[in-house]
Amino acid sequence: MAKLQSGNGVQWTDSSSQPGTVESLAGHDSSSVGSDVELNGSANIEIHADKYGFIGGAQQYKGENDDIPPEVLRQREAKWLDMLNSWDKWMAKKHNKVKLRCQKGIPPSLRGRAWLYLSGGKVKKEQNHGKFQELDSQVGDPKWLDVIEKDLHRQFPFHEMFIARGGHGQQDLFRVLKAYTLHRPEEGYCQAQAPIAAVLLMHMPAEDAFWGLVQICEKYLPGYYSAGLEAIQLDGEILFALLKRVSPVAHRHLKKYKIDPILYMTEWFMCAFSRTLPWASVLRVWDMFFCEGVKIIFRVGLVLLKCMLGSQEKLKAFQGQYETMELLRSIEPRYMQEVFLVQEVIELAVSERDVEKEGLSQLRRWKETHGELHCKSPPRMHGAKAIMSAEPPSRQDLKQNPTIIVQVPQATDGQVEKERNTKKSKGEKKKETINASPPLNPYSIPGETPIQSGNPSPGESHLLQKDVVLRGSIQSLSSTEHDTYL
Repeated sequence: MAKLQSGNGVQWTDSSSQPGTVESLAGHDSSSVGSDVELNGSANIEIHADKYGFIGGAQQYKGENDDIPPEVLRQREAKWLDMLNSWDKWMAKKHNKVKLRCQKGIPPSLRGRAWLYLSGGKVKKEQNHGKFQELDSQVGDPKWLDVIEKDLHRQFPFHEMFIARGGHGQQDLFRVLKAYTLHRPEEGYCQAQAPIAAVLLMHMPAEDAFWGLVQICEKYLPGYYSAGLEAIQLDGEILFALLKRVSPVAHRHLKKYKIDPILYMTEWFMCAFSRTLPWASVLRVWDMFFCEGVKIIFRVGLVLLKCMLGSQEKLKAFQGQYETMELLRSIEPRYMQEVFLVQEVIELAVSERDVEKEGLSQLRRWKETHGELHCKSPPRMHGAKAIMSAEPPSRQDLKQNPTIIVQVPQATDGQVEKERNTKKSKGEKKKETINASPPLNPYSIPGETPIQSGNPSPGESHLLQKDVVLRGSIQSLSSTEHDTYL
């Protein structure tokens, strides 16, 4: 679990129990599976990654769920491409449809792009051209650089992107985290930002991941990563108050043994469950989180607490603070399984209004017991629609830019004139061909009389129409495949 530090950030004290830590990967660096020597092929080790890129660990895909049929996935991709092409209209007039599609799960091929649009990171990037490159070129504060360097190898060491020390994944992670400390020097670096940035980098380039991190830190979870961690402590009290309504049994049990929320929910919330849940569940939770905001994080926490502590029968064997904490450290896999968890989260009746109402109540209590907040964080934005309403984008900001740009050499005047003459001669030949007799049909139907010339008879006309329809259907199929293939 986590403990609070006097400085900025959290320290994961029980690192061996976390699903994504380097200590469980190898005893020392020289024999690490993630060493550059083995990745370069010197060691005779064959590594097989799952469909998410994990080669082992608790978050490796076990294949519990059936994959989405390819035809359904292609339909969803086409729908998401349509939404991304007219993002402002969809968000303004059909936001509920966008939310429903996020709940169903964003197609993997478009997840990174969708996250960037939902979070407002795309708009921030377009409005701050060259900002990331400028920050990336700066040296950075040595105070933060040393801490970041030490944390790089701890982020998802079982994932193929971050397995190699000094590899491309770790280099990009360093760049993103360093750029954020320069972007917000008053906030600096918090250890819990590293897994957030790593998840983003699994789905998008470094510059996009940087703006995604900015939006999460400033819009979705403001104040979470500031010195003192007052915002996360406040949200812990909000979670505990909401639990009383969702599961009175679990609330009484935690209160009886004086188990403060900060003891079990810090890592859940600060890392947006990326170090807790199976990876399929992480991605589905993040899809909904980017669309609907922090209430999704609250709902996931409430569902887990309700499932683990929600009945007297379950609690008979966990009478005590230590026993209860051990139970919350090892949540039963069935409660974290993708289909079950997502359905429970969707059905749980906790809205942003509930979160804000309880937040005001807890803030009043905080001021009575602790005084004024030291960190003045901006107001929290509850999801994509609130972010877009607060900062309306232009059509240019939402325009989808090509990922790969091919430079086409400019043609000279002589080449242009030559091309015009070629097109003209081709046009004349085509006209002559049209006036000439139609050619023999090389793909004639067996028993069909080839049409030689002149006007066809009624029977021949029927066969000709049939041939045209067949050709047209082939052309249509080819066109459809070209349009929807991704």
